[in-house]
Amino acid sequence: MAIKNKFYITTTLPYVNADPHIGFALEIVQADCVARYQRSQGKEVFFNTGTDEHGQKIYQAALKEGKTPQVFCDEYAAKFDQLKEKLNLSYNNFIRTTDSHHIAAAQEFWKRCEKNGDIYKKLYKTKYCVGCELEKQDSDLIDGRCPEHPTREIEIREEENYFFRFSRYQKPLLDFYEKNPDFVVPVHRQKEIYNFVSSGLRDFSISRLKSKMPWGVAVPGDPEHVMYVWFDALVNYISCLGWPSSAKISENKPEGKFWEYWGTPNEPNAIQVAGKDNLRQQTAMWQAMLMSAGLPNSRQVLIHGFINVGGKKISKSAGKILPSPFELVDQYGIDGLRYFLLREVPATEDYDFDISRLKARYDADLADGLGNLVSRITNLAEKHNIIYSDDKNSSSEFFVNEQEYESFLDSYNFQLALQSIFDGPIRSCNQVIEARKPWAIEDEGEREDVIIGVLRSLKHIARKLEPFLPETSEKILGIFKSDKIVKAEPLFPKKS
Repeated sequence: MAIKNKFYITTTLPYVNADPHIGFALEIVQADCVARYQRSQGKEVFFNTGTDEHGQKIYQAALKEGKTPQVFCDEYAAKFDQLKEKLNLSYNNFIRTTDSHHIAAAQEFWKRCEKNGDIYKKLYKTKYCVGCELEKQDSDLIDGRCPEHPTREIEIREEENYFFRFSRYQKPLLDFYEKNPDFVVPVHRQKEIYNFVSSGLRDFSISRLKSKMPWGVAVPGDPEHVMYVWFDALVNYISCLGWPSSAKISENKPEGKFWEYWGTPNEPNAIQVAGKDNLRQQTAMWQAMLMSAGLPNSRQVLIHGFINVGGKKISKSAGKILPSPFELVDQYGIDGLRYFLLREVPATEDYDFDISRLKARYDADLADGLGNLVSRITNLAEKHNIIYSDDKNSSSEFFVNEQEYESFLDSYNFQLALQSIFDGPIRSCNQVIEARKPWAIEDEGEREDVIIGVLRSLKHIARKLEPFLPETSEKILGIFKSDKIVKAEPLFPKKS
């Protein structure tokens, strides 16, 4: 089995208690860029996303709207799946945690952890944030409230639940981090989770009493309990691959889709993209759960920051509402928004959203930079009857540094990868047009040399832009379907 030609990437699953927001658009566009780049490298890509549909937050939201939880989830899941068309995403799997095959996988995962001695029942009392769907220690709170959901009251819960023996995995997790120093990107997030685990791990609750919160996956063998939403939801990363039925052992060798894409202990293959508020869940809780179930760990987790407003995380209750991805695409186009998210927003740090920055990037880089280049050179080619051929070399052609470009994308540095294109061949092509003024060159051979060179550069630019701006890339490559070049339609009309 060769997994070198396989590539697996997944986003987290957003809760379906609200419409898609710009923060999740950032995450899924980042993942899409990586997936498209890996396809361009010849990989067979499995790209997973979907929706997280269980838990108290969903249950309460459904009741508030007077709907059954399933009807409520169906409506919101459809909204998230609409992002595929709205953002031109290339994911090939959309999983819902209410899917029957996911529920069966979550129950099988529970059984394996239980068989390993990592699940037990006890009576406990804890502080709980419904917004996070997480237990909280006093050290996690500011003035007695969760910093991520400051308008929600912290609940005090006392009941009998099942627990996962998280404390058992402190040393295995620390050993894993030390053996894989690039497991978490960026490096300061790896240090953060290492320090968190080093400080000691507490077993966490993984069930809820069905009589109090019925909306969840049934605990195997105990009809009075449903699974805690995080335990259930994290399993989606492997249930989407058809696990456990797709994971077979033949002649002591792993075979099947699960092993090919998720990877083996010696060749982990799974890349996960998540926000910084998911750091503990994705890089510690989930990894310990995988160890308990006897499955390979993820290969790498890319942690992105928040898109803030006025220095504060997006918060509906605080009135910090950004335009939705749908609204921004309607105004700036699919690739206008994708470009902004990948070029302007740092891949791993917080960003304070400002619509003027989006407009500035759109006008300067897309309309005046790339759009103007395409319009001018195709107009010149049509006017002077240029017959284009890939075999025609020119002294006026410019390309990105391939090694540098690949290095940026391999390390998820979307900003520098785009900069290498826009400050490289795009800028150079515009500069050579200004300097050489091909419209004023009387010698046909010299004029053709300049125009052909820029056209060759443009074709190269289009291919390098595909992971970032797929629609634009396709439009530019469409110019070359005929060797007779005609003036292109404006790619990025200026915004007033």
